[in-house]
Amino acid sequence: MSKEAFLKLMKDEGAEYVDIRFTDPRGKLQHVTVVADLVDEDFIDEGFMFDGSSIAGWKGIEASDMKLMLDTSSAYVDPFYAEKTICVHCNVVEPDTGEAYNRDPRGTALLAEAYLKSTGIGDAFYCGPEAEFFVFDDVRYAVTMNKVSFEVDAVDGAWNTDTEYEMGNTGHRPGIKGGYFPVNPIDPGQDLRSEMLSTMKRMGMKVDKHHHEVASNQHELGLIFSTLTKQADELQKYKYVIHNVAHAYGKSVTFMPKPMAGDNGTGMHVNMSIWKDGKPLFAGDKYADLSDEALYFIGGILKHAKSLNAFTNPSTNSYKRLIPGFEAPVLRAYSARNRSGCVRIPWTESPKAKRVEARFPDPSANPYLAFAALLMAGLDGIQNKIHPGDPSDKDLYDLPPEELAGIPTVCASLREALESLEADHDYLIKGDVFTKDQIEAYMALKWDEVYAFEHTPHPIEYKMYYSC
Repeated sequence: MSKEAFLKLMKDEGAEYVDIRFTDPRGKLQHVTVVADLVDEDFIDEGFMFDGSSIAGWKGIEASDMKLMLDTSSAYVDPFYAEKTICVHCNVVEPDTGEAYNRDPRGTALLAEAYLKSTGIGDAFYCGPEAEFFVFDDVRYAVTMNKVSFEVDAVDGAWNTDTEYEMGNTGHRPGIKGGYFPVNPIDPGQDLRSEMLSTMKRMGMKVDKHHHEVASNQHELGLIFSTLTKQADELQKYKYVIHNVAHAYGKSVTFMPKPMAGDNGTGMHVNMSIWKDGKPLFAGDKYADLSDEALYFIGGILKHAKSLNAFTNPSTNSYKRLIPGFEAPVLRAYSARNRSGCVRIPWTESPKAKRVEARFPDPSANPYLAFAALLMAGLDGIQNKIHPGDPSDKDLYDLPPEELAGIPTVCASLREALESLEADHDYLIKGDVFTKDQIEAYMALKWDEVYAFEHTPHPIEYKMYYSC
């Protein structure tokens, strides 16, 4: 959408406000709302000044001025505000030079796409994330000196089969690990998910399906793939819509990877492919009809999986999902159709649909950084011809211990992921896509989370040790 088309959209919609949005290093969408009368071609050209020191992981107060530059091609009408509002995603730049700010996640995604083109390997990188989420009716938590606790509840939770309700208990609920694809009334989320998906469609998003997931209260909607930066924008809108539709229903959504013990965690499988000159680069005549480039791409993902974890699994909670012994993609292996490794090649007849699926990411990730890092790891694999070795077509969850011991794993903690990123990040800084300054600032944010987590007593420690 050109500046002219953007301004015409504002006029045609009768917009009262323009909501300019950007994403912070942790992946949270931020915004400031401007009166529409002030938004003209000059405003779009000049950008909007704001205080960068108020965003964790960005500038200090001594040099806090930053500027938001509107990407008018990302504009959409907000479906939740009472006053008609046009939303637009922004890039962050230095106000004195106009150069892209090197810690801006969206800027990193754009640089990754430009770097792909500069290598000559391809000209488009497509991502198709599958972000799951949990829906609850009641969420309470406390972290104080004398109390650390959380409690979640949902009428349709598997644990509520014997709860007394004023109107009675119907008893129709998905059991633990029993939520995959049952119809209503066992699946109570049909209307909620349909409204979420319909809202996305009205916003111009490309969507295809929705369903209940395996865990109790767990759901997923389908986003159709797009190019890296565009798809990261779409995932931010995906989360925004899901949170707000649920809120309108009096419910609460979380994208935490593991909000409850004893049931499946939440992942975000990322389907990826590279195209060049309108042709799919990953289709070929090797294993599972892959090309050499696709195998090398997988090799790069497997080689750098542990440092990738710092971006694809960036919360301490992520590693309560990525644990051995459960149906979690912890093993650094690949296979066609087999879902037990951390990289899968989905079956398809069409060469155009040939893709690689990374199964270890989760939706706590900043999508701009996660998608960019996955691309950079894959490109490193192609550039250095890193072959992934033989595929693992066995059920990896059922291997004997001696065979299992020979398969490397992803990280087991955020601490390990950050240490891995510190040791292995050269592939990320090629072409100045990521910078050392950006990586160090990001790690500093995440180390704060690690220390807060490791230094806080956990309720289960009272159960195990209080009477020692």
